[in-house]
Amino acid sequence: MFLRFSSVFSVVKDSDMRQKVLSLSEAVAWAEHHRHDGSKMVFTNGVFDILHPGHIRYLQEARREGDALIVGVNSDRSVRAIKGPGRPINPEHERAELIAALSSVNAVVIFDEDDPHQIISRLQPDVLAKGADWAADRIIGRDLVEARGGRLVRIPLAEGYSTSDIIKKIRG
Repeated sequence: MFLRFSSVFSVVKDSDMRQKVLSLSEAVAWAEHHRHDGSKMVFTNGVFDILHPGHIRYLQEARREGDALIVGVNSDRSVRAIKGPGRPINPEHERAELIAALSSVNAVVIFDEDDPHQIISRLQPDVLAKGADWAADRIIGRDLVEARGGRLVRIPLAEGYSTSDIIKKIRG
């Protein structure tokens, strides 16, 4: 009975999604700790503006590529620079909190740059995961990961899911 209670308590305690949203310096320390323990760290990034099953499946698949998954979420400023003035729909901290709530995600960090090169350079992941809609030679950070002996994984996207399509449908 005590073991069952203590494991449930630890799951509840550790599942607080806000604890999984880290600053860049905390994320770097987190990554170093996991690397020191011999864990294989996977990194991916995205806007994740309106969470849909395609995002969930993508992140589950990315997590299968290593021992821990850290997700970079674009800041509101960087989303506007990339997607235009009508985006994001949801603010960065809410998007990060939703991603952190997923069991496949171990940590989340918000980054403000227009691309993830700097954060990948700081985190030094073993695996860089990106959607298969990106050509391998256009994936930012690939050079950094492969130079350290890591690898790039291109994950097929789930058919029929698109944040842009959802927004168009809503705006009708």
